[in-house]
Order: sequence, then C-alpha cells, then structure tokens
Amino acid sequence: SPGPLDVVYEDGDLLVVNKAPGLPVHPGPGHYSDTLCNYIAYYYKMSGISGDIHLVHRLDKGTSGLMVVAKHPHAQERLKLQLHTPAFRRIYLAVCDGTPEPPQGVVDAPIGRVPDSLIARRVDPTGQWARTRYQVLETVRGRSLVELELDSGRTHQIRVHMAYLGCPLTGDFLYGTEDQSLITRPALHSAQLFLAHPVTGEGLRFQLPLPPDMAALLGR
Repeated sequence: SPGPLDVVYEDGDLLVVNKAPGLPVHPGPGHYSDTLCNYIAYYYKMSGISGDIHLVHRLDKGTSGLMVVAKHPHAQERLKLQLHTPAFRRIYLAVCDGTPEPPQGVVDAPIGRVPDSLIARRVDPTGQWARTRYQVLETVRGRSLVELELDSGRTHQIRVHMAYLGCPLTGDFLYGTEDQSLITRPALHSAQLFLAHPVTGEGLRFQLPLPPDMAALLGR
C-alpha cells in the first residue's frame, strides 16, 4: 500500500527507517494495509527492489523513531544475534510525568502479563527478566525528559518500568493518564541506534532529534 516512508539509511542488506507515531509496524486487526510493512513493500515494488521484509525488532504503534529492517533472512539472523549485546544498542527518549528518583539508575524488574488482558503488562516477580537503564536529562513544568537504554526487549518495557517508578509516560493511556490535548500517544521516541552491519561488520550509528509533539511537552 502507498504511504509515507522516511528512509534514514539503505543498502542491499538492510533498511533503517524513521517510523511515524501512530503507525502500526505490521498488519493486524483493524490495520491490514496501513502499516509500516505495507508501505515498505510498496516502496520496494515502486523502486524495483527485490528484497524481503524481515523485522529485527519492533516499536509500539505509538512509538516513533529509528527501526531497522533486514532485506534477507541472513541479515535478519545476524542482526537478531546482536540484540541485547553491546553490538546493537537502542537508546530512547521519553517524556514522563514527574521526575524519577534517583534521577539516574537501573530498573531491574521482571515483566509479565496482566491477567484477563490481551495487551497490558505489569512488573511481576514470576515474569520475564527485564532491565532498563535511565537518566533524567531535564525537568520542565512537572515533566522530565529521560534517556533510556534497553538491556532486554519485553513488550511495553519502558512504559511499564517508568510507571513502576511512579512516573508514567505522558499520554500513556494504558499505564498513565491519557490527555489528547497534550499528546495523542505515549511520549516515547527511538532516538539512537547503534549496530554492526550484518555482512560487512562495519559499525553504524543513527540519531534523530526529539519529534515536535514531544518537544512541545517541554515548551520547545
């Protein structure tokens, strides 16, 4: 399906895109053609690219920012082996309500499903291991800009861990307070991506600025 696609980097093995907020990554109930994968498939077709779409990691529908997609299974497997190692780093920016204490630290708290919910997660001693590193960069008008790095990749990990600290992401309808007059999504952005190229081994680094809707929460 045709749709907006912001390509940050591309070669014969992988594609790095800037995913728009509110865009689902892959087809599912209610979204069968208006997804990132549909738009990439259309881009391939119109550009004469013979590559496939092999997801290496995912972003929530509301999350914006950097995401890497492999063009063939070999690249996907090599990149997946890098996940949660120093070779593949994902650094996020979030705006949260309040200020975490201490302002820098590590949340090492397992995450499991909320009973009777298809999507919600919670900190659960019987859940899967999850660890998030965080650092407050600035605090403005009762909200904080926080830099976060994942050591694991659980569903809703940053959103659950920030709520666990008592500082849910601004606009988070599931773990905090939804206020569409402020922002229409949880305020989370994939800002930096470091990886080793799956074929050449070259170190690649990508960085994006804070998107306008999150910057507005800080008065910028």
